Amino acid sequence: MAWLAKKYAVTTLPSVGSLRALRAFAKGEPGRDPFLGFGDPVLQGGGDARRRTVAALYSRGAVADASEVRKLARLPETADELKAIAATLRAPADRVRLGAAATERAVKEADLARHRTLAFATHGLMAGEFKGLAEPALVLTPPEKGNELDDGLLTAGEISQLKLNADWVILSACNTAAPDGTPGAEGLSGLAKAFFYAGARSLLVSHWAVSSEASVALTTKMFEEAGKGAQKAEALRRSALALMSTPGKPHFAHPAFWAPFVVVGEGNAGWAQ
Repeated sequence: MAWLAKKYAVTTLPSVGSLRALRAFAKGEPGRDPFLGFGDPVLQGGGDARRRTVAALYSRGAVADASEVRKLARLPETADELKAIAATLRAPADRVRLGAAATERAVKEADLARHRTLAFATHGLMAGEFKGLAEPALVLTPPEKGNELDDGLLTAGEISQLKLNADWVILSACNTAAPDGTPGAEGLSGLAKAFFYAGARSLLVSHWAVSSEASVALTTKMFEEAGKGAQKAEALRRSALALMSTPGKPHFAHPAFWAPFVVVGEGNAGWAQ
C-alpha cells in the first residue's frame, strides 16, 4: 500500500493550548545528560503485553488502590527497550530505572531537568478506562500501600507539575495521545499536554493500543536512525519502514503495528548526542 509514511516524515502540531505551553515552558538549551528511562514496573498480572485486565483502580478517595494497579500485566520486554535506547545514546546504565526502581516516587524525586531525553515504557491508561480514573496516567511500580505521593499511577495532573528540560519525551505505551477526559476534549489534551506544561519540546505518543513487540522494535530503531543524524520525524518514518519489512513477520506491514506512534511538537528539530 502507498502509505503516506513511505514518502513523508510527519510531525503533529499539538492543540492550541499545548502549543502555547510548548512555547512558554520549553525555553533555552535542553538538559545535558543524555537519557533517563523508567519501565518494566513490578506487576503481577498476565495477559498479552500492554493490554489491561483489571476493572477498577480506585475504590475511594484520590489515591489508587495499589493492589489493583499490581494486577496489570507485566512488561518485561520494556527493560530491553530502555536499555537499547540508553546504549544508543551512550547513557550510563544507572540511567535506566527498572522494576522496583521504576516508581512514581523515583520520578517525582529525580532531577528530571538534567536529562535531554526521557522515556517511559509501560502501560498507558486513558481517563475513564477504569472506575474512578478521571485523568490519563502512566503505570509505575506500585508501593505496598498507596499514598498521595506514590500510588503507582503518574497522572496527567502530576506530570504537569514536574520540572523538565527535555528535547524529547518517549511515551512507549498505549493511548498516550488520548484526551484528558473532560467532555468534548481534543486528542493530545491529556498526557501530551501535561508533558508540554512540564517542559518537553517534543513527544512520541500513541493514538491507540500498541503491540509491545512492535513498540520495542520501533523505538529502538528510531533512536538508531536519529543517531545517524535523522531528525525526529524522519527517524520515526525510517523505523516504521524497517518494521513493515521485518523478516518473518509480514503482519507488521499493517498500520495497526507502526502507525499509532506520532511525533508531536518540534519534530523537525535536530538531535544531538
